[in-house]
Amino acid sequence: MVIKRRHWALPVAALALLATGCVNAPGTPAAEPTVAPSTSVARSVARVCAKPAAGPAKAPAGAVTVDPAVVGDLATKTKSSPPNTTFWLRPGRHRLDPDRYSQVIPKKGDRYLGAPGAVLDGRKTNQYAFGGTARDVTIRYLTVQRFVAPHNEGVVNHDSAYGWVIEHATIQHNSGAGLMAGARQRVRASCLRGNGQYGMNAYKAGDPLSDLVVEGNEIVANNTDDWERRRPGCGCTAGVKFWAVNGADVRGNWVHDNRGAGLWADTNNNDFRIEDNVLEANDGAALIYETSYNAVVRKNTIRRNNWVEGRKAADRGDSFPFATVYLSEAGGEPRIRARTDKIEIYRNVLENNWSGITLWENADRFCNSPANTSSGDCTLLARHSDRCARPAIATAPLYADCRWKTQRVDIHGNRFVLDKSVVECTVKCDRMAVLANYGTYPDWSPYQGERVAEAITHEQHNRWHDNVYLGPWTFVAHDPSRVLDFGQWRGTPYQQDAGSTLDPRAGG
Repeated sequence: MVIKRRHWALPVAALALLATGCVNAPGTPAAEPTVAPSTSVARSVARVCAKPAAGPAKAPAGAVTVDPAVVGDLATKTKSSPPNTTFWLRPGRHRLDPDRYSQVIPKKGDRYLGAPGAVLDGRKTNQYAFGGTARDVTIRYLTVQRFVAPHNEGVVNHDSAYGWVIEHATIQHNSGAGLMAGARQRVRASCLRGNGQYGMNAYKAGDPLSDLVVEGNEIVANNTDDWERRRPGCGCTAGVKFWAVNGADVRGNWVHDNRGAGLWADTNNNDFRIEDNVLEANDGAALIYETSYNAVVRKNTIRRNNWVEGRKAADRGDSFPFATVYLSEAGGEPRIRARTDKIEIYRNVLENNWSGITLWENADRFCNSPANTSSGDCTLLARHSDRCARPAIATAPLYADCRWKTQRVDIHGNRFVLDKSVVECTVKCDRMAVLANYGTYPDWSPYQGERVAEAITHEQHNRWHDNVYLGPWTFVAHDPSRVLDFGQWRGTPYQQDAGSTLDPRAGG
């Protein structure tokens, strides 16, 4: 599901939002930032990849010992052991049988512990490391590398089984996603590095995930295969991608130097808390929250993101406000149960990113519209796309329920810092925005004209207030052509940023 947006009064064909840049050669991990994170959160997680925690040097009592000298020993012993077995992998390089479909199929409650130096190596031959549907599997202190999962598939927990715990693991240099996610999964203190598509792909076909925790990880240099270049507009990249996840806590992670977005929640996610992370030096947006609901984004340090993709857009003359925090058809909805009934973005520090926060709504994107790039999906309120048809869609309740709306977004208490000499830009890197396009498509759409632009700008309770701006910020409202100064942004009819301050010379 890719983000699409359209310029004001452009022809029918929608344009893809993200144009992914290429800083490093495909397959080469991105360099670590020259300035290490300065927050206490970053200090606790920043060196997960450089200094992974060591596993037990001796086999725990009752554990089955796995020998790296015996090819396929791990899968064989897993198959012959009962559920709830602990396996201890000796130091060394462990290998599976050479067939590409050879993998470990755990049983319920199995635990895999790596000794210091234990590596499970797919040798660019095996597609998957751990699969199957067994619940409550644990993987700790193990490096998993060089597996070749296909596009959109994953190496660890390939089948998105429930209740897995991944801790102190290093999952690196694999194709596809290093890790898939299942309901009640916990991913903690792990290194997700240099994977071909995603560090983690939180997706399960036909079965929305719930109760996901991603905590204290380093998520770096993923999308080495540059999928947005290979399949333009695919929307299939990020450090972590979330699809239809109901309830997620994403906290204390260092998400940096990924090609494309850092974190991307796409299509009917709900009830997210994204807090105490450092989101840094990602080629695209630090955070995209798309066609989703109800989230808290707080106390994050967000810096030097979107330089590649934002600059590409500016260089080609694109007037859209490409943002570092991007909400696309996403908002608060009290009718959907969550820990909050809005999207609240507060107490974050955004420093020297390419632009700030954009709230966007595509007037032509709704259930059953050919312009809905989340094809086959409908909102959590209407559920079935075929209901969203004329004449019923033109009246309540379907007029409201058939579209994802950017509404009830509360942006307050943040610090926005911009020094254009650091970002090395002159224009289009300094924007905060709330806008929509002019609705034109399809011909039976009830959202044509300026209806959606008026709603997102004036009627859907989207507010900035009590923020601090340092640097030469500008503001966009209603549509891309309305570029405002701070006074206009605060004045009638927009009345944004009450209680906020701006010092245009203080950014640098």
